[in-house]
Amino acid sequence: MATVDLMDGANDNRLGEYLAARRALVTPERAGIPAGSRRRVPGLRREEVALLAGISADYYFRLERGRDKNPSSQVLESLARVLQLDEVEAEYLISLGSPRPRPRRARAAHPPERVPARLKDLLAALDTPAFIENRYFDVLAANPLATAFSPRLVPGNNRLRSLMLDPAERDFQQDWDGAVDEFIASFRRSLGDDTADPRAIELVGELSLGSARFRALWARHDVRQLQGGTAAVNHPALGALRLHREKMPVGDLILVLYYPAENSADADKLSLLASLGAAT
Repeated sequence: MATVDLMDGANDNRLGEYLAARRALVTPERAGIPAGSRRRVPGLRREEVALLAGISADYYFRLERGRDKNPSSQVLESLARVLQLDEVEAEYLISLGSPRPRPRRARAAHPPERVPARLKDLLAALDTPAFIENRYFDVLAANPLATAFSPRLVPGNNRLRSLMLDPAERDFQQDWDGAVDEFIASFRRSLGDDTADPRAIELVGELSLGSARFRALWARHDVRQLQGGTAAVNHPALGALRLHREKMPVGDLILVLYYPAENSADADKLSLLASLGAAT
């Protein structure tokens, strides 16, 4: 489908697509150059990026068109500087310029992921909402407190799909726009240069068809590392709830925990959440 830039190995130009997307976000003013009065592009022109990076315009054009896919680390670092990328974005750019070799044959779908029994025991022992997800935001296991916190955390659901397509999740999030920005950017980073992942192709295709917001943000090529933070939600039974969020890798899986600040009103609400979890 035309709206999905994932993941056609035969026509893969993720480096060029990323450069073009980030170039469009840097205004001449941010780059410290005159904008002029006849500008037709929202960001920098190709030749302006080339000039600021100290490379030829022809070479930069070849990079964006995918005709040269092996730039030096010095060129990539210069481009990261001109495009004003942060550390995570620059790391992503460098990974696209130095892709891992891939087998030529099409990859089979991933086998079903299994959560080790010890992790399920850990979830059961925790007195805070906790669940296990994979890099696609598929929920693989959850404790009762997690499903009392949000019924979208039932194993089998995908958190990114819920966020983009489920109206209940939109109401649940106090800052839906911010959550969408973070989820999509971290999802792209988690995929890296893995352009032949059947699960990713399926999910990106579904969300591209179902959500104009997803299509617009996916085209920006934002990348972000989503780690600890804050979950601010509107719980249907408890009202506004603000919890710390921790994400801890366990092998290829991720353990996600929500917990309140000590002696906060949210700690009292979490005690009520435990009662709701026990009732269900």
